[in-house]
Amino acid sequence: MNSRNKLAEMPIRPLLYTMAVPLMLSLLVQSLYNIVDSIFVARLSETALTAASLVYSIQFLMIAVGVGTAVGLNALLSRKIGEHKPEEACRAATTGLFLMIFTSLIFSMIGIFLSDTIATKLAADSELQELCKQYLSINLVYCWGIFLQTYAQRLLQAVGDTVLSMLSLIIGAVLNIILDPIMIFGLLGCPAMGVRGAAIATVIGQIAGAIAALLFNRFRNPIIHVRLKNYHFMWQDVADIYRVGLPTIIMQAIGSIMTFVVNRILLDVSATAVAFFGIYYKLQNFLMMPINGLGQAAIPIVGYNYGDKNYQRVQQTWKILLPTGAIIALCGTVIFWCFPGQLLQLFSASSEMLLLGIPALRIISISFVMSAITILCGYFSSGLGNGIINMVGAAIRQLILLVPCLWIFIKISGISHGWYAFWIAEIIACIYSYYMSHKLLKTIFK
Repeated sequence: MNSRNKLAEMPIRPLLYTMAVPLMLSLLVQSLYNIVDSIFVARLSETALTAASLVYSIQFLMIAVGVGTAVGLNALLSRKIGEHKPEEACRAATTGLFLMIFTSLIFSMIGIFLSDTIATKLAADSELQELCKQYLSINLVYCWGIFLQTYAQRLLQAVGDTVLSMLSLIIGAVLNIILDPIMIFGLLGCPAMGVRGAAIATVIGQIAGAIAALLFNRFRNPIIHVRLKNYHFMWQDVADIYRVGLPTIIMQAIGSIMTFVVNRILLDVSATAVAFFGIYYKLQNFLMMPINGLGQAAIPIVGYNYGDKNYQRVQQTWKILLPTGAIIALCGTVIFWCFPGQLLQLFSASSEMLLLGIPALRIISISFVMSAITILCGYFSSGLGNGIINMVGAAIRQLILLVPCLWIFIKISGISHGWYAFWIAEIIACIYSYYMSHKLLKTIFK
């Protein structure tokens, strides 16, 4: 069964799961190498771990732009294929490549000229500033690997090939994990480079993953190909990409802004609180990767069948998507509740961090199911060409309510009660996202 017929004819439940599992695995591996980075950096010092937590907000902003553009491109390509317009899909894919290259050049320039300035804004301590600068000057300058990797993976996903997308990401992630200890601690004749080594290992892995994904598209993508010959640039393609992509970029960037602001709030409590939040955020991202994989699998399914006017299959996807995500999130809650100390010990947690972090992980984990529903509603709406619901839901859960509630709770009752801010933000975001996505679905049927 070819990719086009699979999206049109295969029963929704096995289609969603067979497409989601490779994406889940690839995203889990991707998240794992972020965690491995932190585990190895933590063995250098808690200061190095704090620096890694601080620069993650900038790194996440860069990823936000790449992922947002790719999500918009993915949704557009799926609709074009569903409308049986492969030539228009190829033109849009070529436009998407130019957008990715242009964006990566902007971030490279930021890395070359502004790494010092960004480091001074992230931390007041001179040692922290130097460590932040070391990481950013490499991670930003050579960012084109992650942009091209993200782009090429979404071309594969748009035609339903999540297995090759998974393989390309695993290639880069495994290489990163292998290189991390070698470059950080100086093994096998390599000089010990500390935080700088972690950054170099990361960009090498990203470049390797990009090369693999581009080759898979060149030889194994049956529908979408980049064609420079007779290519005609159209602003409408850019508008269609960013109709979904821009809200997604903003949504992803909100996470970067949130981590930056929360880190500033927690610095007034202690450096240990900042280090803990960095650990929590990566652990939480690891848990949410299966949720994101499920949502990313839904985009081409929803987009194709929406373009093909097969609205019954769109509704079936909705009915399967949310319960599946809620079950995965509930499993994560159980793990965080039962094993918080063991999770923190992976990062060589001090007694102070364990005292602060164990109750914090238990409190925050209660909100995971609401978080999963918000995320999946956003992906579903993006598949229908509406990125606003995704953006607003993320803004509510990560910024609009979370940050002020966290600040107020800490000021009134201390850090131990600050984590309850997650409950308020996630509940309101979940209600909004579910209501708006369900309303959008009913509008389609009308």
